[in-house]
Amino acid sequence: MVDVDEDVPQLSADTFTALAQFYAEQEEREKEWDGENAGSEIKEDWQLSQFWYSSETGESLARMVMAAAGEKGSVACISAPTLYKHIKMINKDYNVKVFEYDKRFSCYGEDFIFYDYKAPLSIPRELVENFDIVFADPPFLSDECLTKTAVTMKYVGKGRMVLCSGAIMADMADRLLNLKLCKFQPQHQNNLANQFQCFANFDFDAFD
Repeated sequence: MVDVDEDVPQLSADTFTALAQFYAEQEEREKEWDGENAGSEIKEDWQLSQFWYSSETGESLARMVMAAAGEKGSVACISAPTLYKHIKMINKDYNVKVFEYDKRFSCYGEDFIFYDYKAPLSIPRELVENFDIVFADPPFLSDECLTKTAVTMKYVGKGRMVLCSGAIMADMADRLLNLKLCKFQPQHQNNLANQFQCFANFDFDAFD
């Protein structure tokens, strides 16, 4: 009798190891959000004016926003995907949505809402006046961008708002939304030419 095993191709140890690693990585990619990996490798796209927070700022803002919204509260992250990521790292079940133009963040599944600040009211109807805290970090330091983002903030929020933007937008933030300067100063992974600040219409620093 012919030994059938002679006709079966054998994998080298290196090939087997590489194949096992490939399947392990594929399985990891297919997992749902576990608070650690989803979106973690998405890099800044400067063409979209993306600048990620430092880890310390991301975690601090996440804890402050969650405390202000409450344990069973809801948070809207408008153009602030790294804040969303840090909230989910703290509590993967927390009720938070990310409103974002960059469709790479569709990896967040139902939590991702496509958002173009130029169409500020193009929001799913069920999300209107739905969020306890609305946090926004508009992509551009311009009156037009902040004005249209402000429309969205008022449209989806119940009242409390936090804005992270350049210090030069302070007067505009006050006029549009009655947002006042906070003591908390956000930092980014990469040094930016413009000084950034937080603004809120409540005592946001009390939750630091």
